[in-house]
Amino acid sequence: MKILFAPDSFKGSLSSFQTIELLHTVTEKHFPGCQMVDLPMGDGGEGTVEALLHALGGHYGRCTVSGPLGDPVEARYGVLNDTTAILEMAQASGLPLLNGRTPDVLHASSLGTGQLLRHLLEQGYTTVYLLLGGSATNDGGLGAATALGIRFLDADGQCVSPDGAGLERVVSVDTSAMVPQLRQARLILMCDVKNPLLGPQGATWVYGRQKGATPAQQTRLEAGMENYCTVLEAACGRRLQDLPGSGAAGGLAVPLLAFSRVEICSGIETVLSLVGFDDLLADVDLVVTGEGRLDAQSTQGKVLSGIGRHCARRGVPAVAVVGCLGEGAEQIYDCGISAVVSCMGGAASLEDALARADELFMEAADRMYRMIKVGLRLQGRAL
Repeated sequence: MKILFAPDSFKGSLSSFQTIELLHTVTEKHFPGCQMVDLPMGDGGEGTVEALLHALGGHYGRCTVSGPLGDPVEARYGVLNDTTAILEMAQASGLPLLNGRTPDVLHASSLGTGQLLRHLLEQGYTTVYLLLGGSATNDGGLGAATALGIRFLDADGQCVSPDGAGLERVVSVDTSAMVPQLRQARLILMCDVKNPLLGPQGATWVYGRQKGATPAQQTRLEAGMENYCTVLEAACGRRLQDLPGSGAAGGLAVPLLAFSRVEICSGIETVLSLVGFDDLLADVDLVVTGEGRLDAQSTQGKVLSGIGRHCARRGVPAVAVVGCLGEGAEQIYDCGISAVVSCMGGAASLEDALARADELFMEAADRMYRMIKVGLRLQGRAL
């Protein structure tokens, strides 16, 4: 028997590497001598760089950049080979970098993400994968573009502040000092949302609240974003505001779409392609995946839905161990996942579940394997 382990991280409790280690222990108990293949997964969010470096080889690099509120942070990125690098926006401009401070979406800036990207381009990397999850910003990528040498000018010809508050003041764009490598590089933006930049489904109205924006600030940011996008569209000669994915990460993609060679791709599909997932399924009997919370959003470009669909096409059964179940969790069965086991069954509360994450995960995996063994005994019987 050959089992492929391909879980996502359980945010706040277990990394994908930790869950795989626990799965080894429980699998050996139920199927001694079973062949096990480890493939930590990510969909463009936390842990994706680590998972890709594990699968493909490579190493980490580091660069000190400006955090979302201006404090210096040491951002980590992955180097896959001499020409290809991968970075997480959250490393430079992520919500966790606020370190408990009150979010300030008007003044949060993606400047550090641009600084990190500039560092990679100037180091000679010609293909860069940029993961857009977990941002603290809603600046339309104005900060990142500023770090890349693009100047956004107000009515007096002065550079606007590289943050959400600067959007409403932009009247012109100057690309004369833009990093020259930006036009030649291939940028792959990995995200799991298709929101446009503007409107009720856009960056500000869908994601602004979770970044600390009040309704009044959302109204101001949306107006500023519309102004900023109008100026950018005039400068590059193409429509940007309703492109699918342009609203991800507070609109980070918009100036990159305007002035560079950019692809916006599904995070999980990009990861599965890079690691050669379909080829790995060739002689696999079972895939075990998982994530911290399974709900309706899990069907929209997340690890479980991607794994399930690829397994279904290859006729390989896929099961999942998850932290907890939310509304719409049953929809994952339409994505090729055959069965789901939750860890929360033995927990009194979320706090209890986090404190006993290892124990509860192993108990859930044990229940899963016991049911699989029942199925194996029933196999071939007429019911």
